[in-house]
Amino acid sequence: MLAIFPKLPTQFPFLPPLFSSQRAPTRRRLLPLCLLMASPTAGDAPLAAPAPAADATDAAPAAAAAVPDPDEEFGFQRPELGKEKLAGTVGFHERHVFLCYKGPEVWPSHLEAAESDRLPRLLAAAIKARKPNLKKTTKLTICEGEDGTESSNGDLLIFPDMIRYKGLTHFDVDNFVEEVLVKDTEWLPGSPEAISGSYVFVCCHGSRDKRCGVCGPALIKRFKEEISGLGLDGQVAVSACSHVGGHKYAGNVIIFRSDDKGEVTGHWYGYVVPDDVPVLLHKHIGQGEIVDHLWRGQMGLSEEQQKQALELRNMTNGAKESLEETGTDGASCNPAAAGGCCQGNGGFTCCQTDLPKEKQDKSVAAEQNQKGSQQENDKESSTGSKKGHTKTCPMPTWFETWERADTYAALAVVAAAASVFVAFRIYKNLN
Repeated sequence: MLAIFPKLPTQFPFLPPLFSSQRAPTRRRLLPLCLLMASPTAGDAPLAAPAPAADATDAAPAAAAAVPDPDEEFGFQRPELGKEKLAGTVGFHERHVFLCYKGPEVWPSHLEAAESDRLPRLLAAAIKARKPNLKKTTKLTICEGEDGTESSNGDLLIFPDMIRYKGLTHFDVDNFVEEVLVKDTEWLPGSPEAISGSYVFVCCHGSRDKRCGVCGPALIKRFKEEISGLGLDGQVAVSACSHVGGHKYAGNVIIFRSDDKGEVTGHWYGYVVPDDVPVLLHKHIGQGEIVDHLWRGQMGLSEEQQKQALELRNMTNGAKESLEETGTDGASCNPAAAGGCCQGNGGFTCCQTDLPKEKQDKSVAAEQNQKGSQQENDKESSTGSKKGHTKTCPMPTWFETWERADTYAALAVVAAAASVFVAFRIYKNLN
């Protein structure tokens, strides 16, 4: 082999071949040096410019398009929104306790079991341990709290009691649960203070479920904007809260409000979107009306009772709408048109009609065509009035009989008196 290929001179113009492991770093080191040494002349072609960044620019929109929109996947545009029935999706509970503790941005997935957060963990454990002895079925939820504010860390809001205990620590948990939730008395270290107004809680527990993490903050923002715009600051309080159950119904909203009788109820709403916020403020908080198409259930009702309550409201609202559409058609009472006979004395009333609906309509048309003469108008007043189809009742036979008998008796008394008077005059004249 050496004889075939002569020995190369030591000043061979080409560099010897390198292994692949050596070639890359050598080329990276030499390339800048070559560029610096190259000096184009008049006849030389200019150096090739580096590849334009158009490729990277074109790749950026493609990469962004590949990332799903959080609102479409987890927010108000997700396909599952509004697909399931809501009524009857709230577990039975008679008392709801909210512990103010930090904020949703630092809440772990299972806050009540986190080793680093002793207060929520110990309170949840104490309530669970004493569950058979609790006066009322109790639900615990975490709401946001910040030291130095109205809702500081360790404050407790209890509904429907509408009271606040301030400054609970992990040392006080067992005593608090025993005194307040088991014995239903006051916890002396923190005297309860009454709270008023309406309270709105929105699930924002994003580390537990992304749907609440996307929907919750948007609803909180809209609630605060609307409350401020309506001048309801100090009357309606809004707070983020932890897991309440049913994250698939996000946005989840709980509203506590006292009704006209002073009773406080907690109503749960699901599939709430920002445009529903003004409706909830106006109807539920302002007028005390439940927004049925968003209603999940109510504190104090079982799941079956929640479904029945919705059905009853639907039936009531349907009957009310039907009455508004039909007006006074049918059996209605018009004392003025009936000449004062529409009375219920002794179980007697004539405020009714014997005609079915179809004949009533024909009767109205006939009456309208017969308004030409006074005689026909008199006939209408005796057989049936146009408005409300109220019929004037004839005098009953028994009343007529009673009236005639009374008249005859009066005449008989008068005749007898006259006879006695005449006889007395004759007797006096004869004597």
